[in-house]
Amino acid sequence: MTPILTPEIAILAATAASIGLVHTITGPDHYLPFVFIGRARNWKLRRTLLITAVCGLGHVLGSILLGVLGIGLGLAVSRLEFIEGFRGDLASWLLISFGLIYAAWGARQAHRNRPHTHKHLHADGTVHNHQHQHHKEHTHVHTQPSNDGNSHVTPWALFVIFILGPCEPLIPILMYPAAAANTSGLILVTGIFAVVTIATMVLMVFLAEKGMALLPLKKLERYTHTMAGVAILASGLAIRFLGL
Repeated sequence: MTPILTPEIAILAATAASIGLVHTITGPDHYLPFVFIGRARNWKLRRTLLITAVCGLGHVLGSILLGVLGIGLGLAVSRLEFIEGFRGDLASWLLISFGLIYAAWGARQAHRNRPHTHKHLHADGTVHNHQHQHHKEHTHVHTQPSNDGNSHVTPWALFVIFILGPCEPLIPILMYPAAAANTSGLILVTGIFAVVTIATMVLMVFLAEKGMALLPLKKLERYTHTMAGVAILASGLAIRFLGL
């Protein structure tokens, strides 16, 4: 019986962990969208991290299933790389489109919620100015910003995009060599890559959230949706044109 942890599998396992870590950290699309969307939607940190983890799971499962299918059918790795490249292009354009739409919607919300001043005249003749935001006040009583219709659409949109987004190094560098050794090694290497990738996504979001909480962003509060859209747009552009 072939042992699971052969020298080849041990090297691949270490490679899987390092690639999962570096691939995630150097890919801003793995965490920036969740950070900015979470703040724009006023999500609790726990919810932001949960959505990040679910999207991360979808992200790695898409490539894992494709790799398992390719190995099972005996497809050449070049054919799977072509499919992964197509998925990457599709995911980047979806991020770009989603970012543009969300940024435009956020800019509209910011414009509607711009502060303005009214003068109030009292019976004793005193006058004072009162600053408020019509849109924010009108929506505050009836609905919470985090519970509007778009708050349900946004996580699903990100989930679909992340399912389509490939983990480029997984199939050619890790899965095919591991499968050539033994099936148990394939499961081990793939599992390590998935766990490290998802854990790093969650950790990056956690650190970014804690860091942003220390910044004086009160005056930019009404622009958070616009900033979220721009962050998603930038992530899509980075994937498409910089190969991140």
